[in-house]
Amino acid sequence: MNAERKPAPPDLTPPDSTVLRTGGLSWLFPRRSALVAALLVPVLALLVALAVLASSSGMSPTRTLSGLLGTGDAGTVMVIREFRLPRVLVGIMVGAALGISGCLTQTLAGNRLATPDLVGVNEGATAAVVAAAAGTSTGMVGMWWLGPVGAVGAAALVVLCAGGAGGAGYRVLVTGIGVSTFVGAVSDLVMSRENDNSAGGVFLWAVGSLNGRDWAAGTPLLIALCLLVPLALAAGHRLQLLRFDDDTAATLGVDLRRVRAAALALAVLLAGVAVGVGGPVAFIALGAPVLAQRLAGPTRVPVLGAGLAGAALVTAADALARVAAPVELPVGVVTSVLGGPFLLWVLFRSDRTEAKA
Repeated sequence: MNAERKPAPPDLTPPDSTVLRTGGLSWLFPRRSALVAALLVPVLALLVALAVLASSSGMSPTRTLSGLLGTGDAGTVMVIREFRLPRVLVGIMVGAALGISGCLTQTLAGNRLATPDLVGVNEGATAAVVAAAAGTSTGMVGMWWLGPVGAVGAAALVVLCAGGAGGAGYRVLVTGIGVSTFVGAVSDLVMSRENDNSAGGVFLWAVGSLNGRDWAAGTPLLIALCLLVPLALAAGHRLQLLRFDDDTAATLGVDLRRVRAAALALAVLLAGVAVGVGGPVAFIALGAPVLAQRLAGPTRVPVLGAGLAGAALVTAADALARVAAPVELPVGVVTSVLGGPFLLWVLFRSDRTEAKA
């Protein structure tokens, strides 16, 4: 009599992943997310090359290349290496920080509209920097570190009024819109009391501008990214379990309060530093995570993909801002123009998804 064969255990590996084993350890390698990140890197490199070549002054590509390589005249080398190249690199870092921050806040709130743009974090950072720049005669914006301070203050107010940063995504979103509107009105009031000379530079920064950003401006942002991005990647891995209900996530060993607090703190700090350096560049924190999610699939929290997508969007928008009009436009103007149709697309697609369900 043959012994009954036991059924093979079900394969619980997600279809977009591969299990890598080393001894007694195993790691779930996300194939699709890794492929998306690998494809976004050359796209970003191409956009960087185009952004370096883009010029509102009519500088030819040959002259631009000679300035980049240091073989051109002293003026060309200075324009490319000291002004244009740092600006492009700062834009990459600003976009990456905003993209990752938006990815974390959207996942926490369970709502694609819950980004730093709409929940008060960006406005809090903007208000802090604008208030510090008020009364100066130069009209220049300094003290980037006030961005994270204002962002933390606004986030604390939103969480307090919303009763926590838990699963009530719409409550956080509505509260954030209210806080954002109030804080934005305070910033407008401060700027309206300034004279034209001092308010001009502050206004351009408050729209979102990379003009004049040099190597010194990008240094604090680079340090912040080196410290916070690895933590954000780890937090994104844990946040994948929050897609289940709280009881299931807790059963799987997730400390819900600690994970949410850590992810929110990382999102606020990334957005605050980005705004402190480059101003509140609109749309990036909304669009980059949505694009990354579409590419990586619904089972992942695409932290790395959102960062790369955000960097690509800011780089492309800044290059377009320099050549799309007779005068150079702030990058925030371009991203706002692009963000309106994209927001409508997100809303209409959500409605269709809910109708099918």
